[in-house]
Amino acid sequence: MKIRIITAIVAILLFFPFVIYGDWPFQVIMVAVSGIGFYELLKMRHMTRFYVPMFLSMFLMFTFLLPRFAAVLYLDDVERLLLITLLLLSYTVLVKNQFTIEDAGFMLITATYVGVGFHYFIETQMIGLHYIFYVIIIILATDTGAYFSGRQFGKHKLWPEISPNKTIEGALGGILLAVVVSVVFHLFFPVHESTWVVVIASLLASMVAQIGDLVESAYKRYYSVKDSGRLLPGHGGILDRFDSWLFVFPFLHMIQFIS
Repeated sequence: MKIRIITAIVAILLFFPFVIYGDWPFQVIMVAVSGIGFYELLKMRHMTRFYVPMFLSMFLMFTFLLPRFAAVLYLDDVERLLLITLLLLSYTVLVKNQFTIEDAGFMLITATYVGVGFHYFIETQMIGLHYIFYVIIIILATDTGAYFSGRQFGKHKLWPEISPNKTIEGALGGILLAVVVSVVFHLFFPVHESTWVVVIASLLASMVAQIGDLVESAYKRYYSVKDSGRLLPGHGGILDRFDSWLFVFPFLHMIQFIS
């Protein structure tokens, strides 16, 4: 626990000055973070030896992350996705299925999941820091509420095949605390004209945050790894810390809560 706390403090002190400052230094940091997260997922599947497809899919991920820098290609998101898809499929033929269609699909999903997820984090920072802290508060409150509610009242497993320790009672407690804390935050730093909209958005965002966490747990359980990486002592890898972020930020943009 001591190592976990120290790591969290150091990470906050190093990371959040870039979040607050924004502009190109923040984008450089996000390129590094997304690159590490991408590599973590490929390493889970033991795919880091495929240099050509790894380069192609990482390129796709960076174009999703910072699409305005990909504008020089004169291709939109769908066209870039199609181009890389065709190249990866062609590569499976060139190497006689040593790199398979399933491998190509995994790389495409990974590039989209990480690139688009962190793209919306960057977009949110550009719109307003209060939205960044609103989302972080929801995620932290969800985790905290789920932990203590689960310990105190947890009796019914939420999804034991994926995350044996999570309970339905814990999930509901996380949602409740997230809504309460986010509404209090909204009273001091308004994120919408309607408080009722904030309540509904916070409730849904808390649910999405837990889905994001479960998705990462499913990845790790399927590939029989404890953590996505070892970069953050006591926490694991980048995706162990940002799994919920990759779901919540895009979700709030898709429902036009952040725009």
